Amino acid sequence: MTTLEHRLDGRTDVSTPDTAHPRVLTFLHSFEPGGVERIALRLVRQWRGLNVDASLFVGRTDGDMRDDVGAGLDFISPPPTGPCVAKMETLWMIWTLPRVVRKLRPDVLFCAGNTYAVVAVALKILLGPSCPPILLKVSNDLDRHDQPRWFRVFYRLWLRAQGRLIDHFVGMETPMRDEIRGSLGVSTDRITIIPDPALSRPLIERLRAGRGGARSECAGRRFVCVGRLTSQKNIVLMLRAFGRGAAEGDTLTVIGDGPERAKLEDLARGLGLERQVRFRGYVPEPATLLPSFDILLLSSNYEGVPAVILEALAAGISIVATDCSRSMATLLGDGAMGELVAVGDEQGLADAITRARPSSQDEHQSLKQAERFTLEDASLAYLDAMARLCATAPGAVRT
Repeated sequence: MTTLEHRLDGRTDVSTPDTAHPRVLTFLHSFEPGGVERIALRLVRQWRGLNVDASLFVGRTDGDMRDDVGAGLDFISPPPTGPCVAKMETLWMIWTLPRVVRKLRPDVLFCAGNTYAVVAVALKILLGPSCPPILLKVSNDLDRHDQPRWFRVFYRLWLRAQGRLIDHFVGMETPMRDEIRGSLGVSTDRITIIPDPALSRPLIERLRAGRGGARSECAGRRFVCVGRLTSQKNIVLMLRAFGRGAAEGDTLTVIGDGPERAKLEDLARGLGLERQVRFRGYVPEPATLLPSFDILLLSSNYEGVPAVILEALAAGISIVATDCSRSMATLLGDGAMGELVAVGDEQGLADAITRARPSSQDEHQSLKQAERFTLEDASLAYLDAMARLCATAPGAVRT
């Protein structure tokens, strides 16, 4: 195998990869904050630490994660063409990525989440038989009950197209096997379950060691929400439910940024919550702040396996969340490690907020669950799945 060169701002870093592993190319839109992108960057870094030839393509080079989780990672990116790229980033990737694939000739393409499925399908069509096998991580709920009924008809057809064109799928928790098989119409041998690598062993140790920040006996409960401020996360529902269910001394810290921030800040003021709700903005490693809070809130309309749930389990804090994917009940031990309420149920979420108690988490059970979702284990499992994919279906898709 020849050595590969990865470019970063014109500099070149040459390394000799381990030929025992497949050559992997991961493609991302940018370094903009997102759970899918954060985990993909961690995987690339971990693979390289194992001396794997793990190339990274980024459609545009901006984004806050470039200087934290992406710091020091070399990558390949097309020349910048102005702000319009951000508005058409998927089309831009479809236009520029095939040339990179032809040049690097990786053994396998890693599609880091559902949002990149359209790019994966386009690569299969544009590159034809020369396209390397593609492994797609199913990062979000496929049921999408939040969508209008008429749209779900077309959405199901789109999922079936993915099932026909993409070679292999990874689910992040056991219930996703049936979800992928039913929604995408693929056989079981094209599905691998790999617990989502949202944690690492050092991070778990750090979160466990940092629990129980100093507080007054009379202080209210410290709620926290972590996520990108988009409609998917339904922070509007959370704020309204918090206003109805929280006690006077309770606080809610919203960690994250996004297009809905200004609207949400206005809503908090309109609900009279400006003294109880704090918008913290983007934080490089938000998980490290969780031990200083009592209760995690998640109000999403849909998710896959939310990384913040795993981080809260590792931190040992209480959890109140919407039942936003098939995996949520399994993640929370059918209610043993957190309370689930129906998606969109404002009163149900408010009642759960009222009932929530700090220090209600079973420390042994939550730690055991968190330890299933480590980067160290998942990175090897992905490499094994990719090696089997390359050996059994190189460049070919079974129907």
